[in-house]
Amino acid sequence: LMARVPAQLAVQIVDDATRSPFYPPLRQLPATLPEAERRALDAEARALILQRIVPAYAALKAHFERDYLPYTRDTIAATAQPDGEAYYQMLVQGFTTTALTPRQIHDIGLAEVARLRDAMEAVKCEAGFHGPMEDFFTFLRTDARFFKPTPEALLAAYRDVAKRIDPELVKISRHVPRLPYGVRAIPDNLAPDTYTAYYQGGAADGPHTQARPGWFCVNLHKPETRPTWEMMALALHEAVPGHHFQFARALELPDMPMFRKTAYFVAYGEGWALYAEQLGHDMGLYADPHEHFGQLTYEMWRAVRLVVDTGMHAFGWSRERAIAYFQVHTAKSEHDIVNEIDRYIGWPGQALAYKIGQIRISQMRAGAEAALGAHFDLRDFNDALLETGSVPLAALEARMAAWVAEQQAARAG
Repeated sequence: LMARVPAQLAVQIVDDATRSPFYPPLRQLPATLPEAERRALDAEARALILQRIVPAYAALKAHFERDYLPYTRDTIAATAQPDGEAYYQMLVQGFTTTALTPRQIHDIGLAEVARLRDAMEAVKCEAGFHGPMEDFFTFLRTDARFFKPTPEALLAAYRDVAKRIDPELVKISRHVPRLPYGVRAIPDNLAPDTYTAYYQGGAADGPHTQARPGWFCVNLHKPETRPTWEMMALALHEAVPGHHFQFARALELPDMPMFRKTAYFVAYGEGWALYAEQLGHDMGLYADPHEHFGQLTYEMWRAVRLVVDTGMHAFGWSRERAIAYFQVHTAKSEHDIVNEIDRYIGWPGQALAYKIGQIRISQMRAGAEAALGAHFDLRDFNDALLETGSVPLAALEARMAAWVAEQQAARAG
């Protein structure tokens, strides 16, 4: 992982201050600012960048390459560190908020990979492709119809997908958050080494001032590696009804202390967002088989995480074996796969929370549907989940069991 760092530092070392990632705010000074003051601020900023910031990054880069990088460990497993087995078990339980062991999670992952592989085979045939799955993956990764020619076209396509989702939200929730969200690009200096997309929450001062909206941030680096068939599932996860719903709704909950409005348990947060990808079926958004395959690819991506994270950190898998396993089971690009595997190496256990959370939430929904029968309303179920706020999965399960009992009592009364 540390071999990536010199190139990241090199981005900061420029001989033209306007090329520094610190300069763009100077292009956004208010038009009402007097011209003399604008020039003075611009000159001061350029001097600070070239005389202070750039030399500091150059010194850090030299120190890193000379005194740090040569001494980093060449193992990748959390369990390769002192007390590593107990450390990894603690991370697993902390991120999933369960008592599951690495072996149990590894086995759950293998079962989910097998189940999803069968589902992907069916959708592949629905798309009219009858060759091997590996050939279909190659087709999805390379065919020009699935890619936009420029970053600008890719951003416009993401915004179009977001607006396709918005009017369908009434099918899965009675309470659409009042806080708005937008779609924007991940900064160029971060994009090569970060995720396909992520969500940035709105201002914590609530919906009344709306000083800052939520943002669905998308990666436009190398648009030739970013297929359009993944956009729908990604937007459902990161924007609505995924992370934006849970963060914005939490801020709008009445009679909730601030720490509850801003708390974040990964298994709840990412479990809901992965579950939100599946809500696209309830909203009728996966009519195109390639987008449906994209949803399965994204779910498979999270199932593969259960296998490769535990594989690398508990069962002796190499980085190369994890990359190869990922490539066999998903259609994601090699660029994204390598970034993902390196993320799991540097952040042990975190990636396990997504699929474990989604599995538990899906089980809660299935239980509620069975208990309430014809009286089950998906909108009420989803709203009850979000009104609980971010809590450990056991607390969420207890709350939703109580909600089902309340619904049954209301019907009986």
